[in-house]
Parts: sequence; C-alpha cells; structure tokens
Amino acid sequence: MAVSREGETEFSQLEASNTKGFSQTLQGTEKVQFSQFSQTVQTPMASDNERRRDWVLNVPKPPGWLSNLKTSFKKTVICPLENKLECIGKQPVPALVSIINVIFPPLSWCKEYNVTKFKRDVLAGLTLASLCIPQSIGYATLAKLDPQYGLYTSVIPPLIYAMMGSSREIAIGPVAVVSLLLSSMIQKLEDPTANPIGYRKLVLTVTFFAGIFQAAFGLLRLGFLVDFLSHAAIVGFMAGAASVIGLQQLKSLLGISNFTNKTDIISVLTSICKSMNTLHTFSFMIGSSFLIFILLTKYYLARKYKKLFWLAAMAPLLSVILSTLIVFLTRADKHGVKIVKHIIGGLNPSSIHELQFNSPHTAEAAKIGLIVALVALTEAIAVGRSFATMKGYRLDGNKEMLAMGVMNITGSLTSCYVATGSFSRTAVNFSAGCETAVSNIVMAVTVLISLEFFTRLLYFTPVAILASIILSALPGLINISEAKYIWKVDKMDFLACAAAFLGVLFVSVEIGLLLAVGISFAKIMLNSIQPGTEKLGRFPGSDLFGDVEQYPIATKTPGALIVRVKSALLCFANANFIRGRILNLALEEQDEGAIESADQDRVQLVILDMSNLLNIDTSSIAALEDLQNELESNGMQLALANPRWHVIHKLKLANFLKKIEGRVFLTIGEAIEACLTSKNKLPI
Repeated sequence: MAVSREGETEFSQLEASNTKGFSQTLQGTEKVQFSQFSQTVQTPMASDNERRRDWVLNVPKPPGWLSNLKTSFKKTVICPLENKLECIGKQPVPALVSIINVIFPPLSWCKEYNVTKFKRDVLAGLTLASLCIPQSIGYATLAKLDPQYGLYTSVIPPLIYAMMGSSREIAIGPVAVVSLLLSSMIQKLEDPTANPIGYRKLVLTVTFFAGIFQAAFGLLRLGFLVDFLSHAAIVGFMAGAASVIGLQQLKSLLGISNFTNKTDIISVLTSICKSMNTLHTFSFMIGSSFLIFILLTKYYLARKYKKLFWLAAMAPLLSVILSTLIVFLTRADKHGVKIVKHIIGGLNPSSIHELQFNSPHTAEAAKIGLIVALVALTEAIAVGRSFATMKGYRLDGNKEMLAMGVMNITGSLTSCYVATGSFSRTAVNFSAGCETAVSNIVMAVTVLISLEFFTRLLYFTPVAILASIILSALPGLINISEAKYIWKVDKMDFLACAAAFLGVLFVSVEIGLLLAVGISFAKIMLNSIQPGTEKLGRFPGSDLFGDVEQYPIATKTPGALIVRVKSALLCFANANFIRGRILNLALEEQDEGAIESADQDRVQLVILDMSNLLNIDTSSIAALEDLQNELESNGMQLALANPRWHVIHKLKLANFLKKIEGRVFLTIGEAIEACLTSKNKLPI
C-alpha cells in the first residue's frame, strides 16, 4: 500500500459526522494556517521540528559499495570458513562431520532412514525406471544421439545427485527441452548425420562446460543468474519447445524418410507436406494406437482412479514391450517399419578422450554450455522447490547447483549428456511414495541392469513408439492455464511469454530465449527510465499520506504539492524525465489554484517524498538543482522529506542542502508545518 507514516504535526483534527464534512473542515483549518504564513513566532513544535531535522542531517557516513562487497564476502565465505577452522582446531571430529554433511546433504537424513522408507523408495525407484528406460531412449534420439546415451545418462548422474543433492523427490535424467536445445544448437556446428562421432564429441564437451558453469554458480552463490529467465519467459519457452518437439516427432510417428533439420514450424510443416507420399501406414498405426493408450492411462485412468498411478507410469514400458513383440512376430521391419536395431549394452564407457578443448568450436561449445546450464538449472530448481514445499522442507539452491554441476562434469567423462530434473518423472516418483533420493539409486541400478542384460531385446523396438512416448510427455510442458493467469495479471509479462513461445516456434530455440530475456530486461529498463510519479494527500483523521488517485478520500494540502517517485533509483537514465514530470505537475497545480481559489491557495511549496529512493547519482543531483531553479523562477520552493541514508549523504557532499535553504525534513507533515507556517525558511 503506497502510504507514508508521518510524525507528530500541529494540525488540529476536528470531528465531523461524515468524511466529506471532515475533509472540508480540515481544509479550512489549513487555510487558516496558511493565512498566518507571515508569523515568525517560535513555538515548542518548531524547536521539535528543528531537532528532528538534525536527525536527518547528522547521520553517519553510509558504507560504500566496496565495503558492502567486503562485508558480503566475509559473511558468506570468510566467517563460515573461520568458524569451521576454529571448530576443527577445538573439536576436529564433529567439525569434519559437519563439513561432510554440508557437502553430502543425504547424510543428514540417513540417520532416520529405516526399512519402511527403503521399501517405499525401492517401489518408487522401480516405477521410475519403467518410465525412465523408454523415455531415455526417446530423448537420446531427440538429441540426435544413439539410444544407449540416453540410458547412460540415467545411470551416473542420478547416482551422483543422490549423494550430493538436497531434494528427496526429484528424478534425474535426460529431459525433452535440454535434448532439443542440444540438437538444435550443436547441429549448426557439426552435422549429426554426416559426422556422428564429431557431433557426439561436441555434445559431451558442451555437457562438460554446462557442468562447470553449474558448479561455479553454486560455489560462488550466483543463483540469481537463474532468475534472468522469468517465470513468464519459462512458461512460453517450455510451451514453444514442446510444440517444436512434437513437430519433430511427426517424422518418426508418420514413418517419413526425408525430413528437414530445421526446427521452425514453417520448415517442418513444409517438409511434412512434401513427404506425405512417403508416409508409412503401419508405422503410423503402431505409433498412434500406443500414443492413445499412454494418454488414456495418464490423463484418464490415473486421474479417475488414483491407485492406478503405477499403470500410467508403466504404460510407456508396456508400449515398448508390446510394440516390439508385434514388430518381431509380424516381421514388420522387413516391410518398411523403422526399428531401433542394435543398442550397445554394458557399463558407461569412459569419454575423457572425446572431450574437445582444442577444437575450433570450443568457444561455441562453451556458449551453448552456458545456455543449457541455465535452462537445466531453472527447470530442476523449479521442480525441486515445488515438491520440497509439498513435503515441508527447504531446498538449498546453491547446493542444488553444485550437485548438478558435479553430476554433469562426471557425466561428461562417462558418456552422458546433460541431465537435470524431470517434472514428469519427479511427479511419478512423488506419486509412487518415494521418501528419499534412494529412489534415484534404485532407478539407476535398474537401468544399469537393463543395459547389461536386456538391450538386445530392444532390437525390434519400432522408432514410432519412441515418438509416441515423447509426444505423451509434451502436454505437461504446455501450461495454458498459467498463460491465461499471466495475461490476466501482467500484460508485459504475457508479452515476454508470447515472445518466447512464438520465437521458438517460428524461428529457433535460441531466438525464443533471446526474445524472452530481452523483453524482460526491456520491462525493467522501461520502469527505470520512465518511472511514474504520484500526488499525495492526507488521510482524514491521521498523519498518513497516500496517492490521491488510488485513495480519493485523501485530501490535498492548500499551498503545497506533495510528490513521490515510483522508483528506487534516481539516476542519469531517469533524472531529467522525473524533473520534467514534477515541474509539469507543479505548474498545472499552480494554474488550477489560480483559477479555482484565492491566491493563498496557489502552490508555493513542492515537497518531494524521497522515502522510495534508495540512491542517487550526480546526474540526478544536477536535475534536482535545475528543478529548484525552475520552481523558484515560478514562485515556488522545493522541500525534501524522508531522504534515505545514501541519498542525504550525497546531497550533503554536493552542498545541495544550502541551495534549497535547508528544507529537508524527516516527514511530510513536518515539511508542511515548517514551511507553510513560517515566512522565514529554516537556516542551515
């Protein structure tokens, strides 16, 4: 609520039967005071105002930015380190245990772990694996990698996260949006069809850089960087990415041979229209029938019968098994149905030798790694916090970043691409009754066993079923109700949401992200460069002042214009704009007073309420000086009320207080009392 609390004033408060009568009485009282403007009798209130004014002027020097930086660094790094070292010196064993608990959060809850929780985690992990295996294969194909790389990514990263992550519900592995980001951006550097080995090496290098950035964000406590992607931008980006992924999967679902590598909707639809004559009917029948089956179990049976959530989770795996049997028994692969064929099994092979740091594309790989790191962190932290809130515990964002970074660095060395938290799999994990991150370990072990023994059984799995599994996961990424909510609450936020969606859909993933971030920054800049101003009036029967447009009951003070700037910063970018706004308001009020009322009601005092302003610069001080000169030339004076610490300090250094003859006050009421009841202005 835009209301300022004011101190004691000498205004008499009269009781009336209604608000209108009271306001008229109050205005009459202020007119009487204004008629006594020439009196110079010193009252006890005047000396009290003088004392309060000294409070404003005689403040200690505020800390500078370097001092604040040192203090912040000391609090976040030095002090905790000194405390730990001191504890190690006095009590080495407990101190080391504390440090280990910080690095490995699961150690804090493992003391309370029991057999009952383990049983629930095992059930949740097995349920999760039944969904993870087919999804991982599908997302690997979306990232334009061989199927086994999706399975590799569901083994090592979940194990690392289970040891270092602070979320107990989040399910780690490959996700659709990150897979799309990698394929759409890296294929511009290396063609995955012409040079699959070079493409794979770039993917692993990007994964390494993404892990480095994520770990650095966690160690340096740079979690605020994730906030550059606003909520509205994420909603639009996810919806656009889901639409693009769906369009890309039409190739496999329809059994089309020739397909474009571009991701924009126009290129994809054009390619589909040109290739409709190559549509494979049997592939489409297999894919679409199992897609309907998965959607029915997920969005109908699981919602109507809560106890059947396991059927929705296992539907993708059941679809893979049944479709593989159908293709094998009918030998449909010999009639044009595309199949997965050979999937390399066994443990994750080392990929240290595949990382490319001397490649001509290294700089581009680092840039892609930064983008992917931010998107992956944004999704994972949002998912983790949502479910942590449901369970009633707090998620440490910096620990999450560090855990994600370490798991992706390790993953890049063990043939994994970028992994993060999946919303759909986390929801399944939560519904299956998981208690801790042990469910991730169970899932990883199950996937590892499948890699070791069962990959040969997937030889006849049709590619169309992988497209169906990916398509079935996309509706969860398109949040229409949230987009409606954003439109209802903030149109500028909706513009960022729509820009992200349309940019991804019609141009590319990078352009969509760039537009969303650009519009979000433009919103901030617009609010900073052209902030609003509001005229304040006094609430009847109180010492509160509020915006006269927001609160029509607030009454203006005759002879004075009270203005507040809707910005926390007065700087070079907005100082002249604000100066012009205040001057125009003052001249308009003065003209209205001259037409409607007597001469004593004309504005002679402009009070600038500085309670919102946290800081100013030299350009804004120069603008205030110009404002004072322009007001004086029009028969008005400038007074300042409630300046903040850094503001009053800089005004004193600039000798601005002498130029306004010391009209600086703690409250608006005191400014009115001192300036409208004394002809002589207060000395410095």
